[in-house]
Amino acid sequence: MAERFEIVEKALLAMLEEKKYSTLKDILVTMNPSDVAGLFDGLEEKQIPLLFRLLNKEQAAETFVEMDPEAQELLIRGFSDNELKEVLDELYVDDAADIVEEMPANVVKRILKAADPEMRSSINQILRYPENSAGSIMTTEYVSLRPTMTVEEAILRIRRQGVDKETIYTCYVTAKDRTLIGLVTVKDLLLAEDDEMKIEDIMLTNMIFVNTRTDQEEVAHMLSKYNFLALPVVDGEGRMVGIVTFDDAMDVMEEEATEDMELMSGMTPSEKPYLRSSPFDLFKNRIPWLMLMMVSATFTGLIMTAFEDALAAQIALSAFIPMLMGTGGNSGSQSSVTVIRGLSLGELEFSDIGEILWKELRTALLCGLSLAAVCFAKIWFIDHLLLGNESITLMVDLVVCCALAVTVILAKAVGCLLPLGAKALKLDPAVMASPFISTIVDALSLLVYFMFAKALLKI
Repeated sequence: MAERFEIVEKALLAMLEEKKYSTLKDILVTMNPSDVAGLFDGLEEKQIPLLFRLLNKEQAAETFVEMDPEAQELLIRGFSDNELKEVLDELYVDDAADIVEEMPANVVKRILKAADPEMRSSINQILRYPENSAGSIMTTEYVSLRPTMTVEEAILRIRRQGVDKETIYTCYVTAKDRTLIGLVTVKDLLLAEDDEMKIEDIMLTNMIFVNTRTDQEEVAHMLSKYNFLALPVVDGEGRMVGIVTFDDAMDVMEEEATEDMELMSGMTPSEKPYLRSSPFDLFKNRIPWLMLMMVSATFTGLIMTAFEDALAAQIALSAFIPMLMGTGGNSGSQSSVTVIRGLSLGELEFSDIGEILWKELRTALLCGLSLAAVCFAKIWFIDHLLLGNESITLMVDLVVCCALAVTVILAKAVGCLLPLGAKALKLDPAVMASPFISTIVDALSLLVYFMFAKALLKI
């Protein structure tokens, strides 16, 4: 599918180069706005306005929303006031607010000046809410009904107002002061036994809703959990102010997943796509974590220095340090990723710490004993007998395997406890992923290793 679209994309760009505008326009009108937006990535700056003006008014607005902020800014700067107003008139309020957030101040002024008073007021309302809250991602364009309306009146209202709303399947029933009191679906209205039935007689009053300050990640989880198309948003007094739709929730989940992946890899989250990030942008996102890991890794060096006499007395021990540290780091990462995923999906809470730790310790015991048994056989039969390494004695083999088993147990305990601790401190659990855990486990594995060596080898 991707290869087929790439062929089509090249053909369309060739038409643009050859100035076959009429043919190109006929093809573009059949394409999805997301696919059309993808065409702009391969264009030179002077070609972007040219291709955009080949789109009809409705498709142009839908495509504009899907474009990268850089291309949006370029177009806005080149738009006349009338062109800008035409695009804005076709946008939903939440999409317009998202665009405003990405633009520099001088471009924002133009956008707000071109927007009609109602949209300008709605955009300003959304921008006042805290970042990453339900209020910041909601749209104010929804269908509102009154409880005293009849089914016939409600359907008529949907027909008149629905064209400008983001979704019409779910309609919200509000009192005169906009207090949310119920909801009704279009299916309920169409299947009602009598057109004269009152909305209050068929509406659902046991509703699930969120507050304007609810975290956007929680909103996305609720939409996923209950399979809603939209979720009503109310203010502190229970008055309805907007809805969050499933497409916005999908964007939030993608954004949060990307942020977690970057944090787990030891990077500061970036808002720019990789290909649009300069080397200096990538440097700024990565160097603080690398510095922190480098400084924290000095503890490993201090431990090895403290036990250098033991290493000198039994050189064979040094050969197994990378294996111990690597196995410990991997074991801790396995537990941390599992717990972080559970926390992100709302499956785990800090109150589950006892059950989580008990389960991880039992798992660690099984993993540690299995790895130790295989390691013992490998060291004795391959390193000692097959390769003839006489410095690897039975006691050295035992030291390595005992240290390995204990390291795995400690690593899995650390791996599950650190994300839970971060959650309790209101931090992102993903911060406590691989980099931190590997550093801590490396130090612990060396301590355990040398303690076993001193105890069993008497060095």
